[in-house]
Amino acid sequence: MKLTFLGAAGEVTGSSFLVETDEVCFLVDCGMFQGGRDADTRNYARFAFAPETLDFVLLTHAHIDHSGLLPRLAAQGFRGPVHATAATADLLEVMLTDSAHIQQKEQEWKKKAGLRGSDRPPLYTLAQVNRMLRQLRRSDYDTELQPHPAVRCVFRDAGHIIGSAIIELWVRDGGRTRKLVFSGDLGQPCRPLVRDPVPVAEADVLVVESTYGNRLHKTMDETLAELEHAVSDTLTRKKGNVIIPAFAVGRTQEILYLLVDLYRRDRLPEMDIYVDSPMALKATEITAKHWALLDPEAAAMLQWMKGRRGRPRIHFVQDVLESTSLQRIKQGAVIISASGMCNAGRIKHHLRHNLGRRDCSVIIAGFQAAGTLGRRIVDGAKTVRLFGIPVPVKADIYTIGGLSAHADQAALLGWLTHFKRPPQRTFVVHGEQDTAEIFATTIRDRLGWGGIDIPAMHSAVIL
Repeated sequence: MKLTFLGAAGEVTGSSFLVETDEVCFLVDCGMFQGGRDADTRNYARFAFAPETLDFVLLTHAHIDHSGLLPRLAAQGFRGPVHATAATADLLEVMLTDSAHIQQKEQEWKKKAGLRGSDRPPLYTLAQVNRMLRQLRRSDYDTELQPHPAVRCVFRDAGHIIGSAIIELWVRDGGRTRKLVFSGDLGQPCRPLVRDPVPVAEADVLVVESTYGNRLHKTMDETLAELEHAVSDTLTRKKGNVIIPAFAVGRTQEILYLLVDLYRRDRLPEMDIYVDSPMALKATEITAKHWALLDPEAAAMLQWMKGRRGRPRIHFVQDVLESTSLQRIKQGAVIISASGMCNAGRIKHHLRHNLGRRDCSVIIAGFQAAGTLGRRIVDGAKTVRLFGIPVPVKADIYTIGGLSAHADQAALLGWLTHFKRPPQRTFVVHGEQDTAEIFATTIRDRLGWGGIDIPAMHSAVIL
């Protein structure tokens, strides 16, 4: 059996892993690279395998860094099924459509501005997205499926976003069956909306994420206090706006939950919350549709809001003209917009009009990959370029790590302790190189595990 690391190796984005035996060939995830000057080049590059040779794809969740190249894969010859949870499949219809739209608009803007790469077509079209979506196959959690005679598979709740999955695999190779486990992105336990990650007891081979493998998140009480201060101080003392870059799926719904919860407990004033993302509205509707996957606190909040429509005032912004009108609001607005790393979408417009104002604040509530605009802001840039225009960073910048949808080091280790014995091989992925190295060392030191590797991009191992 051969395992090849095609993405998320020494970095956080582009998750993709190729599994090959004499009987079967399949992918786990097919993610887009995000951030960095070479992201476009890597996304446009030919796949390191022949797409038509794949038997199927297994998908951990709908985030673009795990799913974003699926339409390109299908356009280049892959015709097999893509297996995912039902909630993930619903989200993909929204996210991949939005991805195609963003790429088209970005390409139009590059062409208009005469920038490099303007003569290159988008990665994929809306028509290609729609064709790929017909290849989706929906599965329930905790229910075994057999995508191939040599493979059995079970999706377990990863507690990251709605529909996110840990994938347990039993793969037959030469008369021998081995168990592979892909953690996907693991969520932080005891967080709102989604349930805690499901523990796994056994694996011969483990591929585990390490996004925050080198640090601890703030407690939820600390996180709420910081969020309360950032919003209240901006709205009541500074009399400005609060801008929150947030992924339309997962993070937006969690932030809405926390803002409403703080308001319900009289810890925030009356406010207008604008969710400027058509995709976020659709994702919120999908989240409500899959209410059975929510934790009890989130279900109770939905019931509370149904009895108090209009308070607090939540506005879902869809059309472009309505989005543009938000730029005229000078105070009192909390604007949540995608993308979460500030590298595309409507958030760039809101930053352009608010980042240079001392009376405003920007709340960074998630991981910012190297090379992204969000990362530059977090790292303390004094000036950033937006649409080719230099914009001074004068707004207060709050980095609220406790809102991360990713498990921190303690939570990752806690999940690993449920294994009855160490896997024969453990591969630490989905973390920047220094972070992955720290986490690998921590596993060795704290758990006493051996056989731990940090794979390089495009490296392959024989299992």
